[in-house]
Amino acid sequence: MNDMSMFRPLEKAPDETAVQIGRLMEIAGSSSQISLDAQMLASLQESADPSIAMSGQVGSQVKIRVGQRWLIANVRSLRLADADSDLILGHIDFLGEGEEDRFTGRLLNFRRGVTRYPTPGSRVHPVSSNDMKQMYAADERAHIEIGTIYPTEDIRGALYIDALLGKHFALLGSTGTGKSTSAALILHRICRSAPEGHVVMIDPHGEYSAAFKGIGEIFDVGNLAMPYWLMNFEEHAEVFITSTGADRQMDSDILAKCLLAARAKNRAAEGVSKLTVDSPIPYLLSDLLNILQTEMGKMDKAGGTAPYLRVKTKIEEIKADPRYAFMFSGMLVADTMAQFLSKIFRLPGYGKPISIIDVSGVPNEITSTVVAVLARTVFDYAIWSRGEAQRPILLVCEEAHRYIPSDRVTTGSSVRKILERIAKEGRKYGVSLGLITQRPSDLAEGVLSQCGTIIAMRLNNDRDQAYVKSAMPEGARGFLDSIPALRNREAIICGEGVAIPIRVALDDLEPEKRPASTDPIFSELWTQVGGEDQILARVIKRWRSQGK
Repeated sequence: MNDMSMFRPLEKAPDETAVQIGRLMEIAGSSSQISLDAQMLASLQESADPSIAMSGQVGSQVKIRVGQRWLIANVRSLRLADADSDLILGHIDFLGEGEEDRFTGRLLNFRRGVTRYPTPGSRVHPVSSNDMKQMYAADERAHIEIGTIYPTEDIRGALYIDALLGKHFALLGSTGTGKSTSAALILHRICRSAPEGHVVMIDPHGEYSAAFKGIGEIFDVGNLAMPYWLMNFEEHAEVFITSTGADRQMDSDILAKCLLAARAKNRAAEGVSKLTVDSPIPYLLSDLLNILQTEMGKMDKAGGTAPYLRVKTKIEEIKADPRYAFMFSGMLVADTMAQFLSKIFRLPGYGKPISIIDVSGVPNEITSTVVAVLARTVFDYAIWSRGEAQRPILLVCEEAHRYIPSDRVTTGSSVRKILERIAKEGRKYGVSLGLITQRPSDLAEGVLSQCGTIIAMRLNNDRDQAYVKSAMPEGARGFLDSIPALRNREAIICGEGVAIPIRVALDDLEPEKRPASTDPIFSELWTQVGGEDQILARVIKRWRSQGK
């Protein structure tokens, strides 16, 4: 293995990449092995071409000739053959292939996948910037450009819109890596390319309102006006039933019976032949309370009234609490379903294709239920609109691990159930799911694997890194090994949305398009003083009134 005579004399051709830097030692379906000449690699580091200068480094690409084709492979790992050797051994993953230009030897017409593998002993060559332009050039499919391919300065990284949205996507990254700004960048580019699109974003921290105030509609507790009667029975139970164990089942049966009677009482039910407890039929909370009171009056023993009293008390508590007015106000009893769907789903969008649903002001007890109603409404609309002109909808969930947690975490079951269903079945009905999270390992088992495109920024936690790698195709593993070393606003993108896996430095966003998620500058802010009395007075007023 130390015998350097295996390398043939340095060959020059019209293309600098015809220089031989190594040989193919072992060929396998998943990961193959090459040997590289350390002295040759050192000489190429002086090249003016940044791609050639990177040759032989982890994360770089090499090419191998097979007949009249070039195979492109990504370098996954490297090690020295032994302490006294100039021979470097490495593992590579094949990415794709292209034709060889007869006159220059360069790469042409690159495509993903390998039809014919090389044999051991084949020469290994560096990949040039011209080759990389062929590899990463966007084809005629609809796409958005989001950044610059590493390590080049002029080759643009593209995401294919239909493949990205058609099979869901996930944006992952630890806090402080630029995850929120990257999400805003991608959504801005999508909205710019599709001004009549339909995007619904769940914003749990109120970060994105500032980023999309010009091209989207912003909804919060002040103007959301989401009717309570849109909830199905499971969501009603999460809000109105507080008991556990056997009592919960008893309370649920009572609520189901009385809720169905309240829905049936409404005139809107007259045209509905099969009314169920889940039907989105408007009803009055006062009717539900009266029915509960009537049923409670039929009980002979005092003990039999306890379940009715528990449910009735909770409904009255929520009805009287001003924090719940955005959903349980007496003004929301009219049949406004068409208007609500129209404004939330942007049907029509009037040039504002995105809805930002700011749930930061929603009481924590029902945040999961609100998200469940919004997600289920998106999915139900897609199901019941089949046969109509199709209007696909993209649902984006920030802090997705809060709503689709792993089995280790317990939270609202209805939101997890509907988001898992969208992940598994949504693309059949024209519903796309975008998941944004800093803790992918806290996501429910299998949800990440349902995402066709993974956009992975730096992840500092070993468990998160392992979780992401396990969801990735084998050929992308070499890229994912560099996740801990990514700089801020750099990402590894793998899957359906890109031609081949890429490492990309994401574009900067204009300040007015960035989310309000910047970190406080302590060294500056802690030098400022004055106006604290007025600040406290205003904060306490908002705090007590539970308003912004």
